[in-house]
Amino acid sequence: MTTGSKTTTVFLTILCGLLLTILGLTQHWPAFAWPALAVLLVGIPAVAFKIAAVRRGPLPIDVQEQHTAPPVERREHHVRQVALPSNWTDYDFLFSATVRWYPVEATGNAPLLNPAGLAVEAVLDRARLITEQREPGRPSLIQHELSGALSRVRPDPTGHLHVMAEDITLILREHDQERLDRLAEVRKDKAVWEHQRKYEQSKRQYLSEDVLKDTGSAVVWWLAKNDDHVEKTVADLGLLAQLTSAANDTDVPARLRDLIPGPHDERLGPDLVQAPATPFEQEPTAADHFEAFLNSMGVTDGDIRRAMLVKQIADVIKTQDQYETAEDLLRRFDPPPSFTPDAGEPPTAAHDTTDETP
Repeated sequence: MTTGSKTTTVFLTILCGLLLTILGLTQHWPAFAWPALAVLLVGIPAVAFKIAAVRRGPLPIDVQEQHTAPPVERREHHVRQVALPSNWTDYDFLFSATVRWYPVEATGNAPLLNPAGLAVEAVLDRARLITEQREPGRPSLIQHELSGALSRVRPDPTGHLHVMAEDITLILREHDQERLDRLAEVRKDKAVWEHQRKYEQSKRQYLSEDVLKDTGSAVVWWLAKNDDHVEKTVADLGLLAQLTSAANDTDVPARLRDLIPGPHDERLGPDLVQAPATPFEQEPTAADHFEAFLNSMGVTDGDIRRAMLVKQIADVIKTQDQYETAEDLLRRFDPPPSFTPDAGEPPTAAHDTTDETP
């Protein structure tokens, strides 16, 4: 019985004694009743104390409560930037955390001298099983995965400790992160370049295999481009024949040669047209036909569109393995900047034309 219980018992005994005394005086109890009342008032608390002592055992309750199992003893240890492997060779994560543990009853009798080392080893083994299967590109995502996995208390392999970890951070070395960023930029640039290359290949294939496959295909394409203006398309038949022949590196078909406007010789007069070329005269080249096409389209010398169109047609011709014709077009219509017509003659030539003084 505790001290509070004893005080309560004594208080109730005195209160009962007073009530019985008042009752005896008002009821005029006989004289022999008063000794019996005194014995009851003294005996009842004594019997209650005796019964309580038998029930509580040899030690007081306060002392017994002090001999219960001790509270679980917990420990912690901080680890900083421990290298853990990733799925890529030579790209390690840097792991930091607060390791917590508490000892448990071990089956063996060997003393545990360094529980911190055992707890850290158990946490690092659990973390390494996750990091070595992950790529190093997203360390922040893997950090949250480790926080969830290591927050559960688990026994270490020896069974001496229960271990967990918190306050986890996972980063990469600064130079490794820079390399990964550069690799990501290169992959993005490569993807863009691949799409551009495929687009250009598709465009050249469309021009060579569909639009400029023959004169008929070019006429249909030109008719669609000119919003069904039949008259304009008919007027450009000769130019389309020249363009198709230049793209395929072939001669203009005989049935279409009459549609090609021929050059006039001013020395023969306005009513006389130059006679057809004899076998000894040079036949017009693909570059000549292409130049006539450009001039008829208003793309004259000095127009920036001229070089762009020449470059595209030359690429189409190269797909037909006509590299010599393509190079001839590039040399004639897209010369190096130092020999363009706008640049003028070289300084040495200009110096030669001056008159020398005697």
